[in-house]
Amino acid sequence: MIPTYTEHDALALAELVRHGEVSPLELLETAIALAEAANPALNFLSQRLYDFGRIAIAQGLPEGPFRGVPFLLKDASGDLEGTPTMNGARLLRNHRAGADSTLVARYRAAGLVIFGKTTAPEFSLAASTESSMHGQTANPWAPERSTGGSSGGSAAAVAARVVPAAHASDGGGSIRIPASCCGLFGLKPTRARVPHGPPVGEGWGSLSCAHVLTRSVRDSAAFLDATHGAAPGDPYAAPTPARPYMNELGRDPGKLRIALQLRPLSGVALDPDCREAALSAARLLESLGHHVEEAMPPGNADELGRALWVLVASNVSRSLNAIGATRGRPVTRDEVDATTWNAVDFSRSLRIEDYPEALLSIHTQGRRMAAFHDSFDLLLSPTLAKPPVPLGEQRTDTDDLEAYGIALASFSPYTQLANMTGQPSMSLPLHRNAADLPIGVMMTAPFGREDLLFRIAAQIETAQPWSLGKPERAQ
Repeated sequence: MIPTYTEHDALALAELVRHGEVSPLELLETAIALAEAANPALNFLSQRLYDFGRIAIAQGLPEGPFRGVPFLLKDASGDLEGTPTMNGARLLRNHRAGADSTLVARYRAAGLVIFGKTTAPEFSLAASTESSMHGQTANPWAPERSTGGSSGGSAAAVAARVVPAAHASDGGGSIRIPASCCGLFGLKPTRARVPHGPPVGEGWGSLSCAHVLTRSVRDSAAFLDATHGAAPGDPYAAPTPARPYMNELGRDPGKLRIALQLRPLSGVALDPDCREAALSAARLLESLGHHVEEAMPPGNADELGRALWVLVASNVSRSLNAIGATRGRPVTRDEVDATTWNAVDFSRSLRIEDYPEALLSIHTQGRRMAAFHDSFDLLLSPTLAKPPVPLGEQRTDTDDLEAYGIALASFSPYTQLANMTGQPSMSLPLHRNAADLPIGVMMTAPFGREDLLFRIAAQIETAQPWSLGKPERAQ
């Protein structure tokens, strides 16, 4: 065990390796020991790939920016050759990837040592990480509470200091929701910033993208530097950044015009703790010289909610049809959790025109938000409408789909907007309530402007550091 391991972010661990102060194998064995100690209580591991990591080190690691740093993949949105990509589904328990996805290949080229995969709800269809396959993943801050979802296993591992960063994906908030629940920094990049291929050209009809959950802003920037950019054959690409994202840290963001959104478009109730988190962040931003005023982004919640569900449900249904075609028999209701079959049932009710109409809705909303950003550089809001909720409310194998839908809508009404418009959006761990539960604050930038998010995030992190806060279980 390396005694100071949990004090370092990923770049700091890589620096120790670079200077010969520790070896990649020492880091890996420390991470494995921490994972084995924490997982029985938290349940964040879906696969142990310890020998995979050991073999990678023995064969020699690339000289990348994260050489020797232990790393966990979310068991969704990224294929690792020879290992299952289960998507939290019993149905895919024995599905093995024939090759690395482009993103995972870039992780490995950066020198990361992959040694396991993390839990996710079935087909990433929940804002909590609970399913029939893996059971419940517990929050290191409060084990009776949710980690959020769908990247909740990765969030638990990072919050518990098993790894400094872990792979995550976000199709409706699945990076930012667990970041808020677990006291982490989580950035959802611009649409097409990070490649999906080669298995797919885009995720959930352009809603989904992948990145990481981290404790530091600089780790997030360095990971995006290592992974962004279209791959050959990608259907489209995000705007090219002006400079490396690491170079944005410390740059003066200028005096920004920031819109403060307190009421969600859907009108659901906002918990006072989450309201105070956003107001406190607004006061901090004003103290840093920015102009903050309350304003409501445009958009019709009913229209956008339907568009999102059309895109998600039809893509999930297509995936199940593809699985059935590959194995030679259709997927049946008893093979998946109730929320997954609900998506199939809904998709069967759709007209063929519903899919292009959903795309038109989200593209129209993207133009509305572009006009909104003529007046405001950034949008500030709570990440969630509630603090981390108790486990059990959002199990994907629920018997009560109506209660599940109400629980989801009342918990996460803010995050989906940036998925529909493709804008970059981040959750910052700026608040804890009287029960010491983490509560995130979300900031969203115009399309393609991760640079602006990294500048303001670094400024906030310097003014109000959060890295010293960690759950008792992780100490």
